[in-house]
Formats: sequence, C-alpha cells, structure tokens
Amino acid sequence: MIPVLMLKGVVYAQQDPLYALYLNNPLVINPAYTGMNNNFNAQAGFRKQWAGFNGSPQTLSFITHSSIRDNKMGAGVIIVSDQIGDINTTQFSGTYSYKVQLTHDRILSFGMQAGFLSYKTNGKVLVQDQGDPDFIPVSQVKPLIGAGVMLKSERYLLGFSVPRLLNSSFNLQGQSITVYQQHYYLFTAYIFNLSTRVIFKPTVLLKGVKGSPLSADVNLNLNIDRNYTVGVFTRNLNSYGILAQLNFMNYYRLAYALELPTNKSVGAQYTTHEINIGIKLSLLSFQDKSITNF
Repeated sequence: MIPVLMLKGVVYAQQDPLYALYLNNPLVINPAYTGMNNNFNAQAGFRKQWAGFNGSPQTLSFITHSSIRDNKMGAGVIIVSDQIGDINTTQFSGTYSYKVQLTHDRILSFGMQAGFLSYKTNGKVLVQDQGDPDFIPVSQVKPLIGAGVMLKSERYLLGFSVPRLLNSSFNLQGQSITVYQQHYYLFTAYIFNLSTRVIFKPTVLLKGVKGSPLSADVNLNLNIDRNYTVGVFTRNLNSYGILAQLNFMNYYRLAYALELPTNKSVGAQYTTHEINIGIKLSLLSFQDKSITNF
C-alpha cells in the first residue's frame, strides 16, 4: 500500500492495503470466500507498516461473515480503515456468495461485494503557500463494487478476484484526481500432509495493477495438530517475514507477522508488524462443527 500525492500533475495513487496474514482472512481480497468454511466468522486486524517512520501506513480491519441457507450461500461485512500521512481511506461493504457443490469435497463459490469508499485528507500538511490547491482538504465518497470466484477442497484453495471493479477519480479545481485503479488478485494454497500431526501449507498470492509491476507473495507454513502454525514469507524477494498463529479454546485464533525489509525495499530501515484475532463458531444447525483446512 503506497498512496502517493504528486504535485501539480496531481495524482493520488491509492493502492489496496497489504496483508501478510491474508490466508487468515481471504475475504479481504476475495468476496467469494464469504461463508466458505460453513461457519460464522468474525475477526479484527491491525497492520503497522514501517513502524517508527512518521506518517507510515497503518490499516485497521473488521470482518464478519457466515454461511446461510444450508451452507449454499454466504453473507458478510467488511470494514477497513487505511491511513497514510494525512490521507485516510475507509471501506464499508457487504458481501454475498453463492456456492455450488461440484463433488463431495469440491465447492465452487461466486462472490460479490458492494458498498462505498471514503477518501479524506485533513489538510494539516505544512506548506509555505497555504492557498496551494494541491493541499486543499478533500472529502469524497465513491461507490464500491467487487467480484470474485473461488474453488475449494480439503486439499487446496484457488481464487481470482477484483475486489474493487470501479476506478475512482474526482475533480479538484478543474484538475482530474485519480484515487484508485483496479487491482487483480490470483491466489492459491495447497495442503501436504507430512504426518498425522503435521501439515505443510504453501501459498502464493499474485497482485496486478495497471502501471505497476506484478507483485508476488509466497508463504511457507507448517501447522501442528491444527492448533499451532509457524511460517516464513517473502514479497517480491524485497522483504521477508515470519508469522505465527495459535488456535485456542476450539473457537479463537491469534496470529502475528513480522516483516523485515531489505535494501531493495521501500522503508529499508523499518520493520512492519501485523496482528489478527478471530473467532469461528457453529451457530446454526447446518453449519460445520469440524475443523477445516481453510
């Protein structure tokens, strides 16, 4: 996530927030995951990018979703607040999925989301010319529509999505301001059963946006007794990280990721921290009470 304000040419280049713990929360990048695990789910997350750097990006998220109608559909809500410098972007959207049972363990899900994006700048940047139009406070609300598709079995997960289909722009004193461009996501994960207790789960996330090089996240995770997970990951071989997750009391999940930069990355002197806490419950009679891999 690197929002950029270019002077006089005036372009606000708002990128989607980055997530190291996206496997904990696939719904944030693909609405087709809504209700996919046949449970009620709620989770909150916080990411601080380049900790210690003044005005660095930070992201707060709250997501809840559940299977409905005998697990044939899903419904959910996504709330994300993304802050960098004096620029704040808030997303609020509802999600829906329709699931098709292909075989006894394969499900194809089609998902959509709709809501709005709020863009705000607080105008508190100190400039010599207080009348400069490039630093006038901005408050804009734009519609949000997204779509995705996902294929799931007990061994793999594969999805493609465009969470925000609409490019967003507005006019400021006769100048056209571009605030968002479409992002495309291709995601896959696979399960290798190393033993009755140990699972190896590699994942790959590809992200594309016009005008930027393809981004690739690769995660390698080990899960023990379905309760303890440790892993390593890299983003474009420019930054590296470690993550850990604990499932406890049958319902709760706590995960943490530490991302370490290299000299090739932006913010090379600063680490990034991400935490996520979630709950998964079987509230309805038709929901799955067993533990799933995804």
